[in-house]
Amino acid sequence: MRLTQSLRRWFIALLIGIATLVFSSGYQPAPATSSPPREIRGVWLTNVDSPVLFQGERLQQAVNDLAAHHFNTMYPVVWNWGYTTYPSTVAKRTIGSAVDPRPDSLQNRDMLTELVQAAHTRQIAVMPWFEFGFMAPEDSALAMRHPDWLTQKRDGSKVWQEGIYPRVWLNPLRPEVQQFIHDLLLEIVSRYDIDGIQLDDHFGLPAEFGYDRFTTALYQQEHNDRKPPSNPQDREWIRWRADKITAFTQQLFRDIKAQKSEVIFGLSPNNYRFSLNHSLQDWRRWERAGYVEELVLQVYRDSDRAFRHELRHPEVQAARRHIPVAVGILSGLRNKPVSMAQIQQQVNTVRQEKFAGVAFFFYETLWNLTPESQQQRQAGLKQLFPAAVDRVNLSI
Repeated sequence: MRLTQSLRRWFIALLIGIATLVFSSGYQPAPATSSPPREIRGVWLTNVDSPVLFQGERLQQAVNDLAAHHFNTMYPVVWNWGYTTYPSTVAKRTIGSAVDPRPDSLQNRDMLTELVQAAHTRQIAVMPWFEFGFMAPEDSALAMRHPDWLTQKRDGSKVWQEGIYPRVWLNPLRPEVQQFIHDLLLEIVSRYDIDGIQLDDHFGLPAEFGYDRFTTALYQQEHNDRKPPSNPQDREWIRWRADKITAFTQQLFRDIKAQKSEVIFGLSPNNYRFSLNHSLQDWRRWERAGYVEELVLQVYRDSDRAFRHELRHPEVQAARRHIPVAVGILSGLRNKPVSMAQIQQQVNTVRQEKFAGVAFFFYETLWNLTPESQQQRQAGLKQLFPAAVDRVNLSI
């Protein structure tokens, strides 16, 4: 009995000593939720508020830094502001510029080739992000050259104001528009050794639009000469336009898979109700039909309650039983910092809810464009991603 009690006291003293030593050394415990054996760890790379795509050396350093912090997926923007960020023969033919002419640093180089080569060397997947979808700036060369491609509201106006920027929308029902978008995506798939492509919430149409002459005539042709409803939120009018976009998505998916079957067809939408009713994007139907092979749901919420609520919608839960569903987390904007504490909490919530991983918007706010020091941000990410893991794919 005395020997047992002595051993017990010795063991307790040993534990207290170890704990004192560890915590006095400044050790910070890792987040409570450990990382799964496979998960998507992604980040979007933009050409807005970020110079990362504009210099080869800077791009290589970004790849190295992301690899060191155990990221495994990059979503680089390839289509926005009415231009491509890679040299495109399709864009040259249609717009007049093979690549965005505004930053000189994109000229005379192929950013996407550089990125794919650098990323694959570090075992990081590359899924080019088709950010603007059917949207374009009002004063873009695309809009100026092809005014007949644009759709309009019921009052005849064509401008859709996004913050301080006046946008216009290509009509996703027009054959010429569909061919242009189709050719851009097939060009990327055929020319580059990419792992997938990603469409987002702009691959649709604001519900106020669709009152142009072409769409009105097509609707009348299919409705015994009846004109489209004056209410943009009319259920049948929403469904008819959404179904047309779905049909194009189906054809696009089939053509991409025929070109290169291993390329993942990805989508990053808003929540389903908003997507359908405000963007005519019926992603639930796309996913159930097999057109979407990876879903990264944009959940840019500050409160934990609102964040969890978005993850628990029935269509989200149904999708994650069918395909990998990751969660888009806001790591910050130029005028909206997000703390590392919030980022860690949301990543842990995603893991608790057993989703396929996370993607951060956007690269520059991981550790550069942030009020917290780079060292603090990187230390926080290392706690979340302490070791490298493979990404979750459809077949796994």
